[in-house]
Amino acid sequence: MGSYQNAIPSKRTQEIFRDHLSWHLPKRQQQFAEKLGRTVSNEFLSYADIEEKISNPENLKKIMPMLESHIDHFLRVKLSDEMPVISMFIGDKTIQKMKSAFMQEIETLFPKVMKQYAVNLKDELDIESIVTAKVAAFSSDKLEDILYQIMSKEFRFVEIIGAVIGFLIGAFQVLITWLTR
Repeated sequence: MGSYQNAIPSKRTQEIFRDHLSWHLPKRQQQFAEKLGRTVSNEFLSYADIEEKISNPENLKKIMPMLESHIDHFLRVKLSDEMPVISMFIGDKTIQKMKSAFMQEIETLFPKVMKQYAVNLKDELDIESIVTAKVAAFSSDKLEDILYQIMSKEFRFVEIIGAVIGFLIGAFQVLITWLTR
């Protein structure tokens, strides 16, 4: 029966795990940070995904009304403020043609510009280094809390399995003891 009682997981099991984690984690925090940074960079957030999202034509469709409004304001207000002589020769029909030409050019240019932006972003944005630095900068307590929050269900499962196995071993010991008398 003693085996069964010793095998029942409790809050003490969690405390032991936390004590082990708090002793072991600071030593390996940099390794953990590097591995997590590599995993995030390679598996979760690739530059191809970023480039695809940035240069998606749907994004252009979302901002076209704002661009069109801005171009219209520029042609009607700012251009006449900067070049009053030109504004005297430009009417609504010419402004509409110019705006249409600008909008077509933007539709052609936008995907190319955004692809180039994504390439520049790739060169300047090192996701692996950013994640590694952020995780390495966490306090050990904060990192422990994060890991424990993520793993709490798994710890509970291990406790339950431990209780079941402990019960079976204890029952088996009782059975053997009872049969050998």
